[in-house]
Amino acid sequence: MSNTAVSLIGVPTDIGAGHRGASMAPEALRVANLGQRLHKLGLDVVDRGNLHGPLNPWLPPGADGHRHLEEAIAWNRVACEAVYSVLHQGRLPIMLGGDHCLAMGSISAVARHCREQGKELRILWLDAHTDFNTARLSPSGNIHGMPVACLCGYGPSELTSLAGFTPAVTPAQFRQIGIRSVDPGEKQLVREAQVPIFDMRHIDEHGMKRTVEAALEGMGPDTHLHVSFDVDFLDPSIAPGVGTRVRGGPTYREAQLCMELIADTRKMASLDIVELNPALDKHNQTAKLAVDLVESLFGKSTLLR
Repeated sequence: MSNTAVSLIGVPTDIGAGHRGASMAPEALRVANLGQRLHKLGLDVVDRGNLHGPLNPWLPPGADGHRHLEEAIAWNRVACEAVYSVLHQGRLPIMLGGDHCLAMGSISAVARHCREQGKELRILWLDAHTDFNTARLSPSGNIHGMPVACLCGYGPSELTSLAGFTPAVTPAQFRQIGIRSVDPGEKQLVREAQVPIFDMRHIDEHGMKRTVEAALEGMGPDTHLHVSFDVDFLDPSIAPGVGTRVRGGPTYREAQLCMELIADTRKMASLDIVELNPALDKHNQTAKLAVDLVESLFGKSTLLR
C-alpha cells in the first residue's frame, strides 16, 4: 500500500442479500472507529459519507431469476461512479458495504481505472463463497452470489458492462481465498472458467502463508491489487455478524497473517469491506474485528518490520 490518502465510501444496502441488515454496516464500521484507527496509522482519511439508492423492496425473484435486479443495477452504478471518482483523485477507495453484489460496481471502476492507467489488475477475493452463480444456476436468485460471474461477463448486460467494456475482468485476474461453500451448478462453472481458487482444504494442507504467497505471485511493479474482503471469509466463531455463516473458516491468527502478507506487498490500491450484518452481530464484535484486520492490511504490525 503505497498510497497514504484513503477515502471511505459508505454503500448502505442489502439489495443483493438473502438477509436484511447489511445496509447498517457502514455505520457499524464507523462506530468501530475505522476512520480514526486508520488516521492513527498516519493515513490521510476522508469519509465521503453514504451513497444513496433505492430501498430494498424485499421481493421474490423476477421472471429472469434475479431478485431486485433493477435496484442492484442502480446501487452498483452509483458505487462504480464513486469509486472511480476517488481513484481519479489519486486516493485509495475503501467501499463500506453493504452486500457483496456491490463489488460489481467497485471492481468495474477499478478495471476502468487500470485500463486507463496501463496497470495490471489482481483481485484478491477473501470469501467463504465463490460468488460465481448466474440466475439460471442460483438456488435463491440473490445477486450477492453472482458478482464474480457478472464481472467476468456472465450476467445481464447492465451489470456486465458497468466498466464501459465487457467483461470488466477475466477469471485469471482473481485469486479466491477461504472458499468453503459452492453451489452444485456453480462448481461446474468455476471449473470451466478456470477461476484460481485456494479453498479451505488448500489452506489446511499448505498453511495460510504459502497460500497467500501463491495468490500474490507474479505481481509486477505496475500491478494494482484490489482486495474484496467479505467478512464471512472468517470463521463464524469469531465473526458471527454475517448473513451466510459457514463453519471452518480462517482463525483470527490465520486472518491476521493473511492481511499482514498482503500489506507487505505494498500493492493494495483499493478495498471492499462487505457482508457485515450488524443485526446478526454481538455488541459490534464483528465490525471491531473487521477494523482490526483492516488496520493490518494497512501495515499495522507488532514490531517494526
